[in-house]
Amino acid sequence: MASPGPTLRKPTTDPDAVDSTTLRRSIVAGSVGVLVHWFDWAVYAYLATTISDVFFPNQEGATGLLAVFGVFAIAFFFRPVGSLIFGHLGDTLGRKKTLSLVIIMMAVGTLMLGITPSYESIGIWAPVLLIIGRIIQGIAAGGEFGSATAYLAEYSRPSRRGFNCSWIEFGSVLGFLLASGVVAVLFGIFDDDTVTSWAWRIPFLLTLPLAAVGFIIRTKIEDTPEYQKLEAADDLPTAPIKEVFKNNPKQFLQTIGIEIFMNCTFYVVLTYLLTYQEDTVGLSGGTAATLSVVASLTAAVIIPLSGLAADRWGRKPVLLTAGVLLLVLSWPMFKYMNQGTMTAGFVSTFILSAVLALILGTHTSTVSELFPTRTRQSGLSMAYSVAGAFFAGTLPYVNTWLIDVTDNIMVPAFTLMVVALVGLVTVSTIPETKGLDFSDGHAPGDKEAASITTSTTSSAVA
Repeated sequence: MASPGPTLRKPTTDPDAVDSTTLRRSIVAGSVGVLVHWFDWAVYAYLATTISDVFFPNQEGATGLLAVFGVFAIAFFFRPVGSLIFGHLGDTLGRKKTLSLVIIMMAVGTLMLGITPSYESIGIWAPVLLIIGRIIQGIAAGGEFGSATAYLAEYSRPSRRGFNCSWIEFGSVLGFLLASGVVAVLFGIFDDDTVTSWAWRIPFLLTLPLAAVGFIIRTKIEDTPEYQKLEAADDLPTAPIKEVFKNNPKQFLQTIGIEIFMNCTFYVVLTYLLTYQEDTVGLSGGTAATLSVVASLTAAVIIPLSGLAADRWGRKPVLLTAGVLLLVLSWPMFKYMNQGTMTAGFVSTFILSAVLALILGTHTSTVSELFPTRTRQSGLSMAYSVAGAFFAGTLPYVNTWLIDVTDNIMVPAFTLMVVALVGLVTVSTIPETKGLDFSDGHAPGDKEAASITTSTTSSAVA
């Protein structure tokens, strides 16, 4: 006699009929933590020169910036640690719990940055504490993307998943926009000496109320309908990370490729470009900050449109278009930018940001559809963190170093062209997943999809 199947418990949310109010709440819950995360990250990058003076006063010019970007990269190397922790928790305990935990951890790390004394006050302990704060941020960041993406993807109807998931990256760009605005106001109110003395701490301390609001929102949400299905069927994984490498190694590598494509472009256009325009192109700090606002505004407008395009025409056409544009336009845009005029800076920044937005509005729904529900958060978190740790996080450092040793100011254009090729090759290997239904619990390419379906059906019949 066949053994009886698992006892079913009715999900607290109807997975087939999520109302508009619940969906809007889920979008806000998924996006708010990403906003806080990228606000913190962007403030650090935008204040790189100031942070260099505060924590590495004995290093000058490129050496000081290399030290700051080196600490920037350290946080990325701890993202995989966070992805292992929060990916496992998200797949075994629920998306809601990890969404709340990561935003608290991010706030703690950022608070450390904001209150750490300068090198002049405590010597070598200053950069040590700076590094510890960045490590805490890095671990939290390792769980944020996978938690938010899995949560929002599983709350979305298949026909609207591209558009709904695009709001995650809208939140990230909004974080950058908020950061660039705060930094611009900071330098508008205070002189450079005052900013270096103490005012640089203000943006980091602003994270606390932002994180508090995000935490409150995330504690008031329910877990996703798809995750509740697994709970109801008593079918939660016990070793989701092991399952990823057993059943979806190809999808894991594809996600790494797509996230290299996205992350590297993201960090060049929205993080590194401000420092490049100021230190290499020769624009004033105020002008570079203004162009950073232009970049964020451009991306914010186009990202939801990109998500809509992905729902209408497919994920692959949008991503392939972005890859071709990045490959073709990177060189002429950096060449034009280096004319050093406001017009050249505006046009080149606008075009590069528009290309980035095509990627941002599409990649979240694309990668979420490559993994089964059982291990979605682990797969997304680990792949995203590996891409960030070994490629994107080191890119500002590598670009700064290469420009210094080669005296070639076109280095960032070359790196973006390489990134475009990685994106084009990777996207060409993935299936088109537009409209994919998560209800069967697995995704295209799942090695054991057929056996899982057969086993589940047999168990239900029994």
